[in-house]
Amino acid sequence: MTNTKYNPDEPIVAIATALAPSALGIVRVSGKDCVKLISAIFSRPNQLLKAEGNTIVYGWICDGNEKIDEVLISVFRAPKSFTGEEMCEINCHGGVAVVKAVYETLLKNGFRPAESGEFTFRAYINGKSDLTKAEAVREIIDSKTNASRSHAAGRLTGSLFKEIDFVKTLLTDTLAAIEVDIEYPEDEETIADSFDKADLEKAKSNLFELASSWKSEKLYQDGAKVVLAGKTNAGKSSLFNVLLKEDRSIVSDIEGTTRDWIESWVSFDGIPARLFDTAGLRKTDDLIEAKGVELTKDLVKDADLILYLVDSTKGLLDEDWIFIKENYGIPLIVVFNKADLAQDEKRCNIESIKNKLKAENSGEKTYFVRVSAKKGNGIFELTELVKNVLLGDSTQKSDSAGLGSTRQRDCVLNAYESVTHALKIADEGSYALDAVVQDLEDALENLGEVTGEVTPDDVLGSIFSHFCVGK
Repeated sequence: MTNTKYNPDEPIVAIATALAPSALGIVRVSGKDCVKLISAIFSRPNQLLKAEGNTIVYGWICDGNEKIDEVLISVFRAPKSFTGEEMCEINCHGGVAVVKAVYETLLKNGFRPAESGEFTFRAYINGKSDLTKAEAVREIIDSKTNASRSHAAGRLTGSLFKEIDFVKTLLTDTLAAIEVDIEYPEDEETIADSFDKADLEKAKSNLFELASSWKSEKLYQDGAKVVLAGKTNAGKSSLFNVLLKEDRSIVSDIEGTTRDWIESWVSFDGIPARLFDTAGLRKTDDLIEAKGVELTKDLVKDADLILYLVDSTKGLLDEDWIFIKENYGIPLIVVFNKADLAQDEKRCNIESIKNKLKAENSGEKTYFVRVSAKKGNGIFELTELVKNVLLGDSTQKSDSAGLGSTRQRDCVLNAYESVTHALKIADEGSYALDAVVQDLEDALENLGEVTGEVTPDDVLGSIFSHFCVGK
């Protein structure tokens, strides 16, 4: 939100659907007297003015004597609307010119253009949504897989708010007990036994679990960078096509077919990833292919995970060993492709390879799997392995709440540190109860920032500026 003198009652309008030819388009309005304003350009004004909430009225949008379009207007009466205000959604025909004409007619008749995220912002300031739910709306819009959408939907239904509220209750109850001790102290009482610390321990544990959830939640939101690498003819392009479930890369027995990298989004059991198919690693006099090899090496350095393909019929060659050692530190899965064909048992023996890497202290983040990109064997196992490697130790219970933004994580970490400090000084007994009270009040303030009870204006501006107009 950029208005320094914001008027929450001002009628706003936005095109809520993509400006592209389609069956239907939606123009959304909200604000004081918005139904009355629309009635002035509607062919059936009395019916619209009398319409109850959650009803639809048929008619025409008109600009003077000119009929703009035949529409259905969905009417929502305050406070039972998304924004908590009077709202309407005009369903018109989906032609670009038609939608723009309806929108411009509204602008000429008392509405102003909505800012990014202004509808959701109004829902927040009118008490229809807290900040965790508001941010979840944007997450759902930006979600890349069903799993990432599901995680965001959990926050939209209030899972994170409920968890934060539960922790706040633990802290508030503890504060209440301390304040009683401050008002009515016992002569022999010490800070260590002046209140029950069980609630604080529970709060600390829950906050730690919440803070730990951010790594996996961020992965589901932003995705990972996964690079397919390996020598020529190892089957990278074939595996790329199998994982995408479409023929995107050219597959050929001729070495050096892939000279540049291509990328596409893919889901590894719900985790979105940018998957890169790259040029085969080999020495070549072909300048274009050589440039592709260099680009592959650059991509590998910035990867979250490398899928290094090895031709099972040839086994792990010296060049493969060199690549694995050079990229020690980056999670790497050695994919023995063409597993349906004859294998070099000696050079493809996974246990012996693991032992060799362990002896050289270079196999800590190296994993192995056998697949056949041609026949589809082992693809499920590969997908599961990729998911587990990317998640690492950041897995969480499927029914537990998770954080949805860096802002939320920072607030929860601050609250965790305050509660941890409160427990520490309570155990030491060297401080007055007032010190514990201050820590707990700081923790409550930080948790209030997560849900939006206490939020600086610049934070609100940052959150809602990333929404699309019309939402």
